[in-house]
Amino acid sequence: MKEECFGPSSIFRCGLNYFSTFNKLFMEIIFVVLPLLLLMYAAYKGFSVILFAPLTAMLGVLLIDRSWVPAFFSGIFMEKMAGFIKLYFPVFLLGAIFGKVIELSGFAKSIAQIIIKVIGESRSMLAIVLVGALLTYGGVSLFVVAFALYPFAAELFKKANIPKRLIPGTIALGAFTFTMDALPGSPQIQNIIPTTFFNTNTWAAPWLGLIGGIFIFCTGMIYLEWRRRRAKNAGEGYGIGHINEPDEMASDNLPNAFLAILPLLIVGLCNRIIIELIIRNYGVNFDFSAIGISGVPPIEIQKLAAVWAVEGALLLGILAVLILAFKRVKANFNARINLSIGGALLATLNTASEYGFGAVIAALPGFKALNAGLASAIRDPLINEAVTVTSLSGITGSASGGMSIALATMSETYIKAAAKSGIMPEVLHRVASMASGGMDTLPHNGAVITLLAITGLTHRQSYVDIFAMTILKTAAVFLIIAIYYLTGIV
Repeated sequence: MKEECFGPSSIFRCGLNYFSTFNKLFMEIIFVVLPLLLLMYAAYKGFSVILFAPLTAMLGVLLIDRSWVPAFFSGIFMEKMAGFIKLYFPVFLLGAIFGKVIELSGFAKSIAQIIIKVIGESRSMLAIVLVGALLTYGGVSLFVVAFALYPFAAELFKKANIPKRLIPGTIALGAFTFTMDALPGSPQIQNIIPTTFFNTNTWAAPWLGLIGGIFIFCTGMIYLEWRRRRAKNAGEGYGIGHINEPDEMASDNLPNAFLAILPLLIVGLCNRIIIELIIRNYGVNFDFSAIGISGVPPIEIQKLAAVWAVEGALLLGILAVLILAFKRVKANFNARINLSIGGALLATLNTASEYGFGAVIAALPGFKALNAGLASAIRDPLINEAVTVTSLSGITGSASGGMSIALATMSETYIKAAAKSGIMPEVLHRVASMASGGMDTLPHNGAVITLLAITGLTHRQSYVDIFAMTILKTAAVFLIIAIYYLTGIV
């Protein structure tokens, strides 16, 4: 029976109870926030998230109940980490190999050169953004694009006397933003994951994606040009004494640019075609028992079709590069491909460990309280999805990790709420995809750390511009939600 708070003594006891409840809730929330801050600090200092993600996650569990630690580590962290690797490692692997053969063939340099010639060296920032966008939309891993673009960016920025500290923000706009999750048909992982939850494909909500992509591109370029003009007016140039300066680019004897674009087109087109072929030939499920194999559960084709399609498209893209430029690629092929495989493993483990970290944090009482408060405060399914996905992406430092956790726990709720409101699953897909690329690029994000390491710059020097892209991307998802409600366009 609930105690009534009448009389001095009763009021005092009620006050103590309320204070105790509030204090408990406050501490539970602290146990969620503290591991996140420590992980961000570790990443900021350059420590591996593969090591610190489980350590900081288990710290949050330890502060609640030390007896929970082994169970949370094996049952949640490792289980989720292994599940992520099982599902998405082939995409990371094939993406890295495709990016490497594109690089070895000279196709990446050729594409960059032709765009620079067309646009002009005076528009260095625009040229770098467009090259990055073309490569990532073609299926090249953003990590590979960062490596491939940096020498071009450095040379162009030197010629135009633009501060080197603006290179990371410029590459980030081209490689980390609209081609990742906004533009329909993107073969990147952020656009693939929602397909397994909403039974959609990578071309979901094309008009909303295009609008969001245009908004990010235009506002991002306006911001970068503003930063360039400010630096110029202040008399700041490229600067001297930088580290990790690239060698001069060799631009002679490059393959034809139109031939170089062909593998990218193959990846994009075949991705769409293969999806349709898989659904048509496999149906709804693949039942192993029907072919005499017992003990293996049936596979839901709808949830894996998009993943298989991207893998198939990347394989065809790799084959196309090998056919078109075998002589260029075969030199030191084994050693260089092994390096790309190592990079894919590192990227997968970074993302998977952050996914495991996010899963542990999501299981803590403090997070559940925050999530419940969020659900009660935000009734709209699209806005709730956007806030939840981008928050978890920020916590994990991973768009794919944060989105996977959010959709694994909330997708059914979103689908039911959207059905009541007449919202198509395709819209849920696009909102989730774009929201994942919002706050994911906080300081502990693996791509951010890699990009700064490649360019030889620090968070202090260049992170402000990367964070500006983070803000613009976060704003973009709420823009498309507003446009959807105002116009009904999909």
